[in-house]
Amino acid sequence: MAQVSTYLNFNRNCEEAFNFYKSIFGGEFDEPGFMRYEGVPVEDGQPVLPEDEKNLVMNVGLKILGDHLIMGSDVSEAMGMTYVPGNHMYITLQPDSRAESDRLFAALSEGGKVEMPMQDMFWGDYYGSLTDKFGIGWMINCSSKE
Repeated sequence: MAQVSTYLNFNRNCEEAFNFYKSIFGGEFDEPGFMRYEGVPVEDGQPVLPEDEKNLVMNVGLKILGDHLIMGSDVSEAMGMTYVPGNHMYITLQPDSRAESDRLFAALSEGGKVEMPMQDMFWGDYYGSLTDKFGIGWMINCSSKE
């Protein structure tokens, strides 16, 4: 089923923030819990992660009120990201199909800036990110293989 969630970026304190949110809202972190940057497969041309970034959070999710999912990660400078207040939040769309993912991505990126084009990712999903022409960050993550 399609869903919308909120994605938050942090400046090396994602784990602390999500443990705080968990203490307020309860529940459990989505499986597999805190994914770390050290688990990212190294690809040609990708920078090597420095030791101080390997344990940073790459992804975590927690359901809060009304099953709304908040997700988060630490910003990795080695991967070319910069934490700037104002770029720390994305609306994440999880469409039911790749066709709908592509449609939404194309429409939202018109006049905006593509950060990562839609592509198959190592975690098994079809994913892309962009900033729309109004400066709003969007992530599209589709689990469907069709």
